[in-house]
Amino acid sequence: MPQNSPAGETRTALVRRARRINRVLAETYPDARCELDFDNPFELLVVTVLSAQTTDRRVNAVRPTLFAAYPDAAAMAAADRDHLEQIVGPLGFFRAKTESLLKLSAALVEHHGGEVPGRLDDLVKLPGVGRKTANVVLGNAFDVPGITVDTHFGRLVRRFGWTEQTDPVKVEHEIGALFPKRDWTMLSHHLIWHGRRRCHARTPACGACPVARWCPSYGEGPTDPEESALLVRTEGRA
Repeated sequence: MPQNSPAGETRTALVRRARRINRVLAETYPDARCELDFDNPFELLVVTVLSAQTTDRRVNAVRPTLFAAYPDAAAMAAADRDHLEQIVGPLGFFRAKTESLLKLSAALVEHHGGEVPGRLDDLVKLPGVGRKTANVVLGNAFDVPGITVDTHFGRLVRRFGWTEQTDPVKVEHEIGALFPKRDWTMLSHHLIWHGRRRCHARTPACGACPVARWCPSYGEGPTDPEESALLVRTEGRA
């Protein structure tokens, strides 16, 4: 069992506690969803790739211009590099991101007829697409259950004592074993929303946490309700 799980917690108790936390987070964040705007699988794949090392809000701001100019994989694969760099410039690392989009789009055209595949094995073979990005696309564009292990998700599952793993693939598998497959996508949203709004990396708002009673890491942040309330964000920033 993870070292920060409650003393003497059995596997059955861990599963029950984990599912209780997820249920409460679902009630706390009834609007939880992917915070990247998209209209189709191609858009979601592209904006997820662009979201690395920047905020969803910034990606959403450039999205209309980007897809007005390059609405599909064929158009983006043939894009003028300088123009594409100009569009994604506000996101930082614009040269690397432009290169990623050109290679990704070309691969979609060459190997998948310009369409985004709906299988994990196919997605992770695309340039710049790892399991995290693939699971975002599968869960939110194809309704295929997937666990998105981003920095928020990984931080929270360790604070909750659900796992000690730090490798994202091992985290994905260990956490997946605690929940029915049908819950995986929304579980990811619940934890990511909680991580962005309350359970912050440096100073979690423990005194304003709806799952504090089941969290073995309670007290890492301030426990005073008024002090904690000042830390709560009404929307995500990452």
